[in-house]
Amino acid sequence: METVITEPSTAGLVWQKTKWIVKGCIVGLMAILFMIPMVYVKDLIREREERQREVTNEISSKWAGPQNIAGPVLCVPYFQTALDADKKPTLTKHIASFLPEVLNISSTITPIEKYRGIFKVMLYNSKTTLAGSFNKLPVEKLNIQPDKFIWAEAFVKLTLTDIKGLNEPIKLKWKDSLLELSPQNDLNAKAGLSSTLAAASIDDLQNVSFSAVIDLKGSEQLLFTPLGRSTIVNVNSTWKEPSFNGSSLPQSTELKDTGFVATWKSMAHTRNFPQQWVDDVVKLDAYVPPVAFTNKASIVGEVDYVRTPVDANLTPGSVSNAAFGVNLFIPVNGYQKTMRTVKYAILCILLTFAAFFLIETVHKKSAHPFQYGLVGLALVLFYTLLLSFSEYTGFNAAYLLASIATIGLIAWFVRGILQSTKPATILSVVLVLIYSYVFSILQLQDYALLFGSIGLFLTLAVIMYFSRKISW
Repeated sequence: METVITEPSTAGLVWQKTKWIVKGCIVGLMAILFMIPMVYVKDLIREREERQREVTNEISSKWAGPQNIAGPVLCVPYFQTALDADKKPTLTKHIASFLPEVLNISSTITPIEKYRGIFKVMLYNSKTTLAGSFNKLPVEKLNIQPDKFIWAEAFVKLTLTDIKGLNEPIKLKWKDSLLELSPQNDLNAKAGLSSTLAAASIDDLQNVSFSAVIDLKGSEQLLFTPLGRSTIVNVNSTWKEPSFNGSSLPQSTELKDTGFVATWKSMAHTRNFPQQWVDDVVKLDAYVPPVAFTNKASIVGEVDYVRTPVDANLTPGSVSNAAFGVNLFIPVNGYQKTMRTVKYAILCILLTFAAFFLIETVHKKSAHPFQYGLVGLALVLFYTLLLSFSEYTGFNAAYLLASIATIGLIAWFVRGILQSTKPATILSVVLVLIYSYVFSILQLQDYALLFGSIGLFLTLAVIMYFSRKISW
């Protein structure tokens, strides 16, 4: 019997040569379309992060919020003659404020971790000692005649962000007297804690030394406003992951397994407000500026510094612009790191699809686009696994668990599709390299762009090398 060999049709030859190109375009388009569900993953991350903020704010409102200690300030009322609407002279009452010549602050912070469900909030107790002195009052710089001052109504004032955090009343040692600072409703004291001095003349308010101990609780952040012409602040704590922020960074830091010690020094010529002023020319407040969160977890021997941006709510001349201090934030923010991981989703999906496509092409196997879609869904679910695991185990452990689960699922699926262990093993190795590469980039703050560019270049080189074996 004669065997008849049928020549393939022209259409069949064209399809054999172009089917891989068509399939490659379909696979590439599918990879891009998978960025749509990643939008919902980002929304889920933001929702969980917002929930954590709500828990933090709720606990802080019942405990005490972030604190800023500003003071003490010596305030002296005085009369000034002014013309009213009828051009008649009238006396108006004003307040002159004077800052201390020397201010030394020493604070010990005891961190406290509170939990609400799976969310952890950082609280603290602190013992802060203030000591310093007022020298000669420079009344001549305010162009106010000495006989206009009402010395008997002079008072000393100290402001805190949240006075609810006071564990004990503040006792201020003023010369040989012991004064208790308390909230006042009169116009002289305005906001903050104050005590009258009952001075008879300017001599009673000059060359005065003072000291006080503030037993204060708060949450996440403790700041100090450098009001002295010379201010030195020493802070120590058992917290091992400090993050310093504010208008200036500490001159010296020491980190140990038992905690940290930090020292700031501030001089009057580096601030944006003077040593004395009248009324509200300078806003004396204890506003806490917003904090810029960091994505990098500090470790012992490495300090995390965050420069706090000037907030729009701060008026020019506000003393809070000069505040500095320490944040006791939870060192690993899983939500921020998960969000950063999502930014590399397109890279992971494209590289995985490209590897899968090359593997099935080289091994003369064929996978349906629907099966590519299932692989893509597994890659998307990696990020939801990472998010959910990180709320319980921390980011690093969650990344490992989510990677193992995703790689194992895809390897099992590909082995069933291609009916071969070797292609599934190769794809598993590729996925391990991809997730390891992304994790490495997440740990490299300063070199992320460099290593990312090099990694993409090498990836393209590998794809180009293996694509030579494909018969188009």
